[in-house]
Amino acid sequence: MKIVTLVVVLLVGAQTANAQPAMASNTPQVRIRYMVNDVTASVDFYTNNLGFKLDGQSGPYFAALSRSGVQLLISPIKGLGGASRAMPNGDKPVPGGWNRMVHNTPDLPGDLHRLRKAGVHFRSNVIYGLGGNEAILDDPSGNAVELFQPTYAFGKK
Repeated sequence: MKIVTLVVVLLVGAQTANAQPAMASNTPQVRIRYMVNDVTASVDFYTNNLGFKLDGQSGPYFAALSRSGVQLLISPIKGLGGASRAMPNGDKPVPGGWNRMVHNTPDLPGDLHRLRKAGVHFRSNVIYGLGGNEAILDDPSGNAVELFQPTYAFGKK
């Protein structure tokens, strides 16, 4: 029994060691994880409405999408993955809240029109700010996504 356990540990360790360098070289600098109620519905939402590319999906248990150097990791609130597990104090992962990813857009009014026609739920109309204008929408699980149109280039005069 001890020998079998040792062999399994060595094999898993060897596979993990081999996978890490390849993953590190292909992994975007910015990765965001969203907890969702339905991985398939979320993949559909982000690919069809916000222009993400599906990098890979493990059925209803996980998906990785990317856009403009950002990778979005989608995990269900219940499932096999570690992101779905409760914390030691019993807190469980849930979607929603106000933390959000921000997507720059050159045409905020056009995007709002297109997304509203697609039935996307918005938390706000356009909010006019000093550095740009934004609107906040919800993905199918209630995670906030901000569409942002800058009014000037940051760092440039």
